[in-house]
Amino acid sequence: MFRGKKYQDSVKLVDKTKQYEVAEAMSLVTKTATAKFDETVEAHIKLGVDSRHADQQVRGAIVLPHGTGKTAKVLVFAKGPKADEAKEAGADYVGDMDMVQKIQGENWFDFDVVVATPDMMGVVGRLGKVLGPKGLMPSPKAGTVTMDVTKAVNEIKAGKIEYRLDKTNIIHCPIGKASFGAEKLQENFNALLGAIVKAKPSAAKGQYLRSVVVASTMGPGIKVNPAKIG
Repeated sequence: MFRGKKYQDSVKLVDKTKQYEVAEAMSLVTKTATAKFDETVEAHIKLGVDSRHADQQVRGAIVLPHGTGKTAKVLVFAKGPKADEAKEAGADYVGDMDMVQKIQGENWFDFDVVVATPDMMGVVGRLGKVLGPKGLMPSPKAGTVTMDVTKAVNEIKAGKIEYRLDKTNIIHCPIGKASFGAEKLQENFNALLGAIVKAKPSAAKGQYLRSVVVASTMGPGIKVNPAKIG
């Protein structure tokens, strides 16, 4: 794969054999983000669990102290007073069967997070096959199946992110933009890691944090020392 000169220069700044302290890693990740746009910084956390077992699932949500640098578009499934409440809270889209038909008929996905009141889950369930693989299915654990739609919408707009394992037992989460600077990225990173460490399943055996890597959209991966976290 061809990589440009900027990437090659960035790679030279990173010691591939080293696991960096958090502060040093965040400083490096801002230096290696050299694209013309404000790159997103992501954390990739491999856990010592087996996601095939229900008792070893790791999933939840957290409001990052400094947000993600991106305002999420929120779709709320609700009706009656709850639909009005969602609109007042600033939801981008609100509806019930009309939204189901729009998603199924038009392959429409112009939203980042889906919130639903519990009574709407029967309707939302019809979208399981399309929302599930995209990680968009509402869940009580993530606080996206709730009667308190105002709180849910407000938190998402304030920078709430959901974390969950993929099939290879890795969590991928944005922790902000390169323009945040090392300090704010570190605070967001620590908040995310703290939540993941707290969510450790009792069935998990051995080393829980196997590997932690941070990277900007176009930059190289930077290993963080998991022994110094949590």
